[in-house]
Amino acid sequence: MNSLFKTTGVSFLAGLTGAAVWTTINVNEPEQFSDYPLNNQSEVSFASQFHPVSSRSAADAPLSFVDASENSTESVVFIKNFSGTDPRRYSMFDYFFGGGGAPSQQVSTGSGVIISDDGYIVTNNHVIDRAETIEVVHKKRTYKATLVGTDKNTDIAVLKIEGENLPAIKRGSSRDLQIGEWVLAVGNPFNLTSTVTAGIVSAKERQINILGGDFPLESFIQTDAPINPGNSGGALVNVNGELVGINTAILSRTGSYTGYGFAVPVDIAMKVSNDLIKYGEVQKAIPGIEAVEITPELAQEMNINTLDGVIVTHVIKDGAAEQAGLGRNDVITKLGSQDITGKGSFEEALSYYYPGDELTVSFLRNGSPKTAKLLLQNLEGGNGVIKREFYSSGILGARLEAVNTIEKDKFGVEYGIKISGLTRGYLRELGLREGFIITQVNQNPAKDPNKVGAFLEKFSGRLLLEGVASNGQPFMQSYSVR
Repeated sequence: MNSLFKTTGVSFLAGLTGAAVWTTINVNEPEQFSDYPLNNQSEVSFASQFHPVSSRSAADAPLSFVDASENSTESVVFIKNFSGTDPRRYSMFDYFFGGGGAPSQQVSTGSGVIISDDGYIVTNNHVIDRAETIEVVHKKRTYKATLVGTDKNTDIAVLKIEGENLPAIKRGSSRDLQIGEWVLAVGNPFNLTSTVTAGIVSAKERQINILGGDFPLESFIQTDAPINPGNSGGALVNVNGELVGINTAILSRTGSYTGYGFAVPVDIAMKVSNDLIKYGEVQKAIPGIEAVEITPELAQEMNINTLDGVIVTHVIKDGAAEQAGLGRNDVITKLGSQDITGKGSFEEALSYYYPGDELTVSFLRNGSPKTAKLLLQNLEGGNGVIKREFYSSGILGARLEAVNTIEKDKFGVEYGIKISGLTRGYLRELGLREGFIITQVNQNPAKDPNKVGAFLEKFSGRLLLEGVASNGQPFMQSYSVR
């Protein structure tokens, strides 16, 4: 009996002690955000669109992050995106007679990384999307930034500020990055500049189906380093402070940070950035196929003995793959020396090549291993570097560009002018939408974006447009234009 009382007493005292400790810890925890309702579905979104909460601490990390922080924080900048009406340019005449009410201006923020000492900065496309004015804040100094170029397919954008001897970040290698390595996320969450959080690389080659563009390239680095609002476009660095990724998105069931962050690998981001700086657009290497991930169901249905690789679902006519002899249902297992484990690694491996590069493709056909030489093409079907022509017009409220080889094959057209970057303007008033392809203007072939744009800006009278909508539906409409 005495033993029973002793045991009960010890347990009771231990319980009181534990409750007291828990209460102390709970009282000292930071206030949790509750801006978003709970739901049962995971949602993927760009980091700048959430108010996440971090519950992870790197306090018990087996190494110091001091050097990594010192080597990277000075290279990360604060970015302001201004859109709408600037109140400083709004007069009382506008207030009473402009019909727009009080001045309205939207300001969104994010991060960026200095990649050259003369002022080139890489960030996310969604950080500067629809910006009318962009400002960069570095060491309390504000710079006006010029937009060099954007790529929706990777969510990468490049800015330029006028400066000298700026602290360009040291570049690491995302291809050499290993799962389990410690990494730091450096950015400006909640407008707090130069904030550092720590975590590990949880996975690589992740696809989360968040990117736009005609050819979305998703092969994200997954990390549990806390990524919060304002981190978008910031640096993911290794323990040496070397850039290994550009922080982009989080995965959350609640709208709050729950341990899943995603970054564009630096090797992809730098290839895209260098192309934008040098050519004005990304030099995408086209293999001339469409491919899908191998699922257990597809493997069983097609009698495939592996889940690694991708399955060819479509071969573009006269494209690189057709010329190399690849066919539908072939299973690509290797590009050059790179093993293909899925759609993410397939797209990432291709992203490092340029049009005109030749590589050996290893694939399975009916279970038998084969190889072929693939001469990669550009978006126009050639093998050289291209500088595509665009016609940007404030009057039309859009950017016009000639359709590429992939779009010709997809929509079954020989030529056409695609509408992109649609904003308020003439084309929207006509009811046209993003991605619409104009093939005929007043029964004349639409081939040159400059000629079509200049014609539409000045034309008045009866206008007949023919083309294809973004969903593939043919379109013909007549308008009366003043």
